[in-house]
Amino acid sequence: MSLWLELEQAGLGEGLPLTTVLDAIPWNADGLIGAIAQRHDTGEVLMLAWMNRAALDETLATGQVCYWSRSRQQLWRKGETSGNHQRLVEARLDCDGDAILLLVEQQGPACHTGRPNCFYNAIRNERVTVISVAP
Repeated sequence: MSLWLELEQAGLGEGLPLTTVLDAIPWNADGLIGAIAQRHDTGEVLMLAWMNRAALDETLATGQVCYWSRSRQQLWRKGETSGNHQRLVEARLDCDGDAILLLVEQQGPACHTGRPNCFYNAIRNERVTVISVAP
C-alpha cells in the first residue's frame, strides 16, 4: 500500500513519522513542491511559492517560512529584506503529497507590490481586472 493511501485510510489522530512522509513527497523535476500561504486567522490566501526539501526542513525547524526562489536559485526567507515575515502556525500536505498549505501569521503585506496578497488580478468578463491597488 502506498504511503498516501495509508494516510487516506487512517483514522483520526493516526499518522506516520514525519521523515517517512517527507521522503515520500513527489517533488517535481526541479525538486520543488508548490506551497500555498494562507492566513491562519482569516483564511485569506496570500500567495503561492515553491519549496525544496531544504526550505521545508528549515521552515519546520525554525517556524519562520522559507521558500525556494526560482528566479534567484536560492533559499528565500520570507521577510528577510522586506520585514514582512511569515510565522508558521501549521503545515499541511494535500492528499497525494504534491502541494503544501502553510497556515501563517503574516507580518505586513504578503506581496512584493505592497498589496495584502498576491492575488489582485481578477479574471472577470473576458478581462483581467486589478482589484487591489498598491499603497
